[in-house]
Amino acid sequence: MSTAPLRVLVVEDDPVAADAHALYAGRVEGFTVVGVAHSRAAAVRILDRTPVDLILLDLYLPDGHGLQLLRALRAAGHTADVIAVTSARDLAIVREGVSLGVVQYVLKPFAFATLRDRLARYAEFRAAAGEASGQDEVDRALAALRAPQPATLPKGLSAPTLESVTRALRDTPAGLTAAEAGAAVGISRITARRYLEHLVTEGRAVRAPQYGQIGRPELQYRWLDGRKRGY
Repeated sequence: MSTAPLRVLVVEDDPVAADAHALYAGRVEGFTVVGVAHSRAAAVRILDRTPVDLILLDLYLPDGHGLQLLRALRAAGHTADVIAVTSARDLAIVREGVSLGVVQYVLKPFAFATLRDRLARYAEFRAAAGEASGQDEVDRALAALRAPQPATLPKGLSAPTLESVTRALRDTPAGLTAAEAGAAVGISRITARRYLEHLVTEGRAVRAPQYGQIGRPELQYRWLDGRKRGY
């Protein structure tokens, strides 16, 4: 017998990021996106009329913190689980989120494989049913949420270097060339370009030719959201 897909609400104020999260979630088998909200108020309106199993929640919203939204939802009786998709790294916020029902944190920026892994593990956790035979079975059910596998990056790319390139690009709203990014991070231009192209492929950055200089135009890369707090 087929199982109904888990219904996902994306709450993210940046339209580009919201579209990317919805696209990612919709690509994972067993999930369907039932709404996208760009504010706390819009999320409440959708939740009041649409059944939702899982919220992909940005913590920085234009009309309030994401945990304020979550606290209000719990008080109103909404029981949807939450995966925080955020640039927030304050562990006090992480602990508070766990107490309110945040089952996973996905730090921006991330690749599709990262969210796919979290969603697959969440689906495994949700699929567990019946009465546990003992402690081992309870531990296995919880491990699906608490022990995610490392995200898979394209061959030759490393997570620490990706984070450094991302930070350099995010902190330069005007954009960077591969040479400038490499100099900022301490890697070669060719290596920097690989990371920058990965960010373009993942929808985090855009590229455009930089004219006005002698010779062939150089590509300039720009973070899609120039705000330093996230993507």
